Amino acid sequence: MGVLCILALCGSRMSDRHLLNTEISTIKAETALRQRIVAIAAGELGVREQTGKNDGERVEAYLQSIQLGKGHAWCGAFLSWVYLKAGLASPRIGWTPDLFPFRRLTKLPLPGDLFGIYFPALKRIAHAGLVEKISSDWVITLEGNTNVKGSREGDGVFRKRRHKRTISRFANWIKQEHQS
Repeated sequence: MGVLCILALCGSRMSDRHLLNTEISTIKAETALRQRIVAIAAGELGVREQTGKNDGERVEAYLQSIQLGKGHAWCGAFLSWVYLKAGLASPRIGWTPDLFPFRRLTKLPLPGDLFGIYFPALKRIAHAGLVEKISSDWVITLEGNTNVKGSREGDGVFRKRRHKRTISRFANWIKQEHQS
């Protein structure tokens, strides 16, 4: 009877070890995916609109990723394009409030997650970008359709430094997508 108990314990430990290895593999894959997303977005730094009217070859490619044409606001399209280039099926959304459904919200953002800024005059999230890294109370971001000042109606892809207090929501589109 003692031998059976030991075998049962060993079997349990082997099963636990397998689960742990699977979990570690999943974490490594998610981390690599997050790094790829951030690298893709960072590779777009310096892209500018052609005439300042939501146009230009790269901007129009972002918009096409969500079936929108030249002239539309494109911060959400930029994020969708980045995720598409990383091999993810979603999000495919240009309307920034829709980038933050309840099931995607997170209070502990990681690189590759999305952030949204609420504009009281519009009564909605009206600008979104990508978390590059968190540094204390600051979020280093990669954003499309912004400018040096951080406007939501900018002219290019920029890296910004935003205080966490200025950010309304964070959304994790990676973990759920990757586990599917």
